This record gives sequence, structure tokens and C-alpha cells, in this order.
Amino acid sequence: MQHILPIAFFAFLGAGTAGLLGALVLRLLRHRSLTVALTTVAAVAILTMFAGTLTVARRMFLSPHDLSVVAIVFTMAAGISLATALLLGRWIVARSNALTEATRSFGDGGTFAAPPHAATAELAALSRELESTSAKLALSRERERALEKSRRELVAWISHDLRTPLAGLRAMSEALEDGVAADPDRYLRQIRAEVERMNSMVGDLFELSRIHAGALALTLSRISVYDLVGDALAGADPIAREHGVRLIGEGIEPIPIEVDSKEMSRVLGNLLTNAIHRTPVDGTIAVAVERSPQGVVVSVTDGCGGIPEEDLSRVFETGWRGTHARTPPAGAGLGLAIVRGIVEAHQGHAAVRNVAGGCRFEVTLPAVRA
Repeated sequence: MQHILPIAFFAFLGAGTAGLLGALVLRLLRHRSLTVALTTVAAVAILTMFAGTLTVARRMFLSPHDLSVVAIVFTMAAGISLATALLLGRWIVARSNALTEATRSFGDGGTFAAPPHAATAELAALSRELESTSAKLALSRERERALEKSRRELVAWISHDLRTPLAGLRAMSEALEDGVAADPDRYLRQIRAEVERMNSMVGDLFELSRIHAGALALTLSRISVYDLVGDALAGADPIAREHGVRLIGEGIEPIPIEVDSKEMSRVLGNLLTNAIHRTPVDGTIAVAVERSPQGVVVSVTDGCGGIPEEDLSRVFETGWRGTHARTPPAGAGLGLAIVRGIVEAHQGHAAVRNVAGGCRFEVTLPAVRA
């Protein structure tokens, strides 16, 4: 035991001195390639072992022959270790460079494709994360393109919808000013109707801008969905009669919900107005309420004949109005976008699907907790 302690001390002294020098070298080379770092680590490990062994050997007064044998063994081990570290470093650097190239194309607006060659567990995990991020960015770019397209369409449609009534208002006002209007009262009624329509359009734009800006402040109160639907049906009944359409309520229970009654009245009003304009004469529009695991579902089913499957995902987009045959002249494509914005502000969900003879709009609202 008394010989082991001195041997351990001198081995620690020699190896510690070489280790400190190796740490200093690693610090100086910390910004260099991974290959250099791995080779340096292997060299430091070999030198610490050699320094500790050499120090102990000198203290034990080994013969020159024995010392040369130890040196040869360490030299062979050092060569193999350095070669292994060099090959490993070059392999990792090659995989890292391939990942860098793939990431560069990903940053230029393309999609990320992981290198086909095998890599370390860390690089493989990084590749998977980059693939996931690439998919999310591709989805975001697609959504951004869709939003930009809908904005351009909205600007074009709003410009057209405003230009036409403004031209009519100008012509009627000039006729009244010049005293050449055959029926001034009719002209005044028409001017008022056009002003009301443009005021409604501007109101929709203001509401939509508040929704997109996140400035829609809700005043929540607990009300019965029966009262909410009843008021909406009563408000839309005159328009339905004018278009020759019947409104009916099915299975409407007095289920309590916690919503902003003003905003939700606008939601139901927009859905009913949309259904009335798209349902043919003598058609029927059914409003129903039912419970579901997700909450309370309020549905409006019309007789529009259905929406093309490729357009179902665009129904709630800003500015979307479908084909001209299904679009009323006064439509600006804002009503359903407002519906979705208000419902989502209530932590709900708006959806549409085709049914026999028409389509069914569903608004799902969270149920009131007991």
C-alpha cells in the first residue's frame, strides 16, 4: 500500500500537467473545425496517459529497454487513436456540411430535405426538427399566399361594389340638381337605399378590421340560445318573406350559453341573410340547436343546392363570394368572414358542409360550466 500512494501521486502529477496544457490548447482551438477538436482531445488523452506513465516509470527507475518498450506501445496506440479521431471528425464534419447545405436551400424559400446518409443521433434529431419546421413554414407560406389572394380579391370587389352605386348616386344627384328627374321622390328613395347599402358595407369592413386587429372586445353575458335564435329569426323574417323563403326552427331548447349577445346576433343574422339570398323561392331555411361533446351547436341549413367541394375550404375566407350565379349583387364577401372571426373570438368554431339539396352552416360554442 505504501508504494501505491507515491505511484498514484506521480501519475496524477504527470497526467495533470499534460491535461492542463491540453485544456489550454483546446481553449485556443475552440473556434476551429470539429475534426481538429476531436483530434486534439484524442492527443490530450494519449499525452496525459504517457506523461503519467513516464513520470512513474522514471521514479521507479525502469531500465532504458523497459522504458523504450513502454514508449513504443504508447506511440502505436497514439497513432491508431489519432487516426480514429481524425476519421470520426471528418465523418461528422461531412454530415454536418450536408445538413448545412440542406438548411441553406430551406432558408432560401425551399423545403428542407434531410441528407440521405446516416448521421449521429444529435444531427438526426436536428434534421427531424428542421423537417417539422419546414412543414410548418410551408403551411404558413401557403396560408399567407391565400390571404394575399383574398385581400386582392376583396379590394377588387369592394372597388367594384362602391364604384357602381357611387356612379348611380352621382347621376341621380345631378338629375335632381338640374331639375330633370321625372320622379324626384323615387330618386330620393333610391339614393337613401344606396347610402344604406354602402353604410352597411363600410360597417362590415370596420368590423372585419377590428377582428383582424384583435380589437374585438366582447361583453359576455349568460343568455338562452332559444331567445338568441328567436330574435334572429324574427329579425330575418321580413327579408325571407320578401324573397319568398320560409324560416323554421327545429328542436331549439333553452340551453344557456355565455356570449356577447350583440355580436352573436350579428353572426346569426349574417348566416340567415346568406341563406336567404341563396335559397330559391318557396325554399325552406331550418335553424336547429343541439348539444355535442364540444359544446352547443347552432346550425343553419339552406336550399342553395350545395357548394363545390373544392370551395368548401374557402367559404369563410375574406372576400370569397363563390360563383356569380350564387352571389347577390350586394354581397361583398365579408359576412361569413365576420361570422368566423366573432365565433373564434368566443373560443368557438364555424364550419360548413353539404347536405341534401343545400348546405349546413354550423356554429359551435363552448357550453356553460355548471
